[in-house]
Amino acid sequence: MVVAIDGPSGVGKSTVSRAVAIALNLAYLDTGSTYRAATLAVLNADVDIGDGQAVLEVVRSLSIDYGTEGVLLDGVSVAQEVRTDRVTSKVSTVSAHPEVRAEIVAVQRAWVARHGGDAVVEGRDIGTVVFPDTRNKIYLTARQDVRAARRARDDEAREASVAEIAAALQARDEADSTRKASPLRPASDATIIDTSDIGIEQVVEAVLDTMKS
Repeated sequence: MVVAIDGPSGVGKSTVSRAVAIALNLAYLDTGSTYRAATLAVLNADVDIGDGQAVLEVVRSLSIDYGTEGVLLDGVSVAQEVRTDRVTSKVSTVSAHPEVRAEIVAVQRAWVARHGGDAVVEGRDIGTVVFPDTRNKIYLTARQDVRAARRARDDEAREASVAEIAAALQARDEADSTRKASPLRPASDATIIDTSDIGIEQVVEAVLDTMKS
């Protein structure tokens, strides 16, 4: 059983997905971190992030995995490094290349297969591309002001203002929702949950309720 939880930044995806995974005793995969790991590797290789073939060659040369310490690059945890501004500012460009997305999607599917095909998988195209056949599709959303305020409380926000964070979120949303390969959007059969005015426990309960029907 795959539970696909999609949505943009600041809607509570990671917290909700981890809680759902615990409630269902399932493995948990943050697919966004796999793209971040690929971006980190590409930046370290000093290749043109706009060159899809060059980026693909770097991605194919490395191993991306996910474990209890978060995302692993060639067996080494890079969970902290992938959350830096350096990576965040470039991940949309790297992940927009169709050939790169195809490579990373294969990595994600293989990871779930190694976990018996049962996992809570969070991302931006899980219900539409990675696991389109799963019955359990959730799309989390929230008002932009709420999302910006939440992100401002994260460690990776550092000293950025809420206005700066809101602008960055809008730019990321625009890039991800308009890319040709796997744009950010809810699957046609996904349950959409607005997390703006409800707590994490209520969101988790709503997700679990969708699986009972």
